[in-house]
Amino acid sequence: MIYPLYAEIGYLIAAVLFIRGIKGMTHPRTAVRGNRLGALGMLVAVLVTVVQLKMLPIGFALTGIAIGAAVGYLLALQVQMTQMPQLVALFNGFGGVASVLVAGAAVAGMIPMATEKTAEAGAVDHRLALFAAAVAGLIGAVTFTGSIIAAGKLQELKLFTRQWNIPGLPIINGLLFAVCLLLVILMGTGATWPFWLLVLLALALGKLLVLPIGGADMPVVIALLNSYSGLAAAAAGFVTNNSVLIIAGSLVGASGLILTSIMCKAMNRSLTNVLFAKFEPAVEGPSADDVYEGKIKATSADEVAMLLDGVQRVAIVPGYGMAVAQAQHAVRELATQLEKRGVTVEYGIHPVAGRMPGHMNVLLAEADVPYEQLKEMDEINPSFSQVDVAIVLGANDVVNPLAITDPTSPIAGMPILEAANARTVVIIKRSLSPGFAGIPNPLFAADNCLMLFGDGKQVMIDLIAAVKEN
Repeated sequence: MIYPLYAEIGYLIAAVLFIRGIKGMTHPRTAVRGNRLGALGMLVAVLVTVVQLKMLPIGFALTGIAIGAAVGYLLALQVQMTQMPQLVALFNGFGGVASVLVAGAAVAGMIPMATEKTAEAGAVDHRLALFAAAVAGLIGAVTFTGSIIAAGKLQELKLFTRQWNIPGLPIINGLLFAVCLLLVILMGTGATWPFWLLVLLALALGKLLVLPIGGADMPVVIALLNSYSGLAAAAAGFVTNNSVLIIAGSLVGASGLILTSIMCKAMNRSLTNVLFAKFEPAVEGPSADDVYEGKIKATSADEVAMLLDGVQRVAIVPGYGMAVAQAQHAVRELATQLEKRGVTVEYGIHPVAGRMPGHMNVLLAEADVPYEQLKEMDEINPSFSQVDVAIVLGANDVVNPLAITDPTSPIAGMPILEAANARTVVIIKRSLSPGFAGIPNPLFAADNCLMLFGDGKQVMIDLIAAVKEN
């Protein structure tokens, strides 16, 4: 169908805002602005579409937009940063099911489909439009159920986290996928009846694909599903000949694939490993008792405060434990106290610390930590040997030296923050419990390591008080 000039201009503005928004989110300093530009672009696209399709009274449509905006606003206020991966997973699922509904409405004739029957510029062959609808239905349905399962696993709901050892599951998934592909091809010949059968089978496929994957790999799965949601939206755009859907979907699909690649490299995991395997304990590896017994040196806030007296350089390594304890503001206060004494304070940021890339950056930015102090792994690792004290707050696998020293370890080859090279390492942690990989961390028992046990936020508050008194 041909869009009027105002619609084309509106979609062009929305597309530019999307592109500028994603560009802005490549750096913490411009991330908030990028988020706002993307949201504004989506608002423009929605308003133009509502006016263009003339399917609803404008007042009714605006009411729906207002309700959706209110729900999103409340979610943004209520959801904790530690729950952000779950929220992202749900958003991916909503995007997937939205694409399914758009494609389904087009197949059912409820909204215009881009076909040659319209005899308009930009129309495509009817079979090609149906093929695109089938692709949108397949990818969107897989994304929806897969994302729901992923969110449930990260939320640690029993229904999703228990062991799912289904006999012959790979064969079942292979057969389901083959049948889905046959239905997609059938729709490409001009048939419309297979669409909802395809959607039902794809919903089952998405569930079965994600259920067996371990919780440690869920962030990678979410990034991949994010890409899927974008591809489904792009396919829905081809169904309706909607340029902004195609552009936005392509942006999300491409950025999701890039994010998936970054996370796989950061975890030293191939995408195949993530989809068909999970972290397993090292074969015949040492137990926690073997690693820790008689070697753990516990300390107190007062002792660490004395240790920090007179140092020149401190590196703070935040992890998921900091996010859980909501200790970022206390961390910032400790850094402020140290900086008043002329101490150089930096933060070592691992790409997947906190389950999602950028998680630690957002938390620290929330506490007004200067962006210049946030150092990526490649930047800070060479200088850890010049660090007087490295404070590791709630991190585990991302500082585990077994990734470098033990080729048989399940995290062998995973890039880590080399905090062990600091002159003294202070680990703030509730207990000696393992990280996602399920293996002990020999750093905790190292000669230059002190363990400060307790809740991350309370420990930091105690440490700040001790530093002020010292």
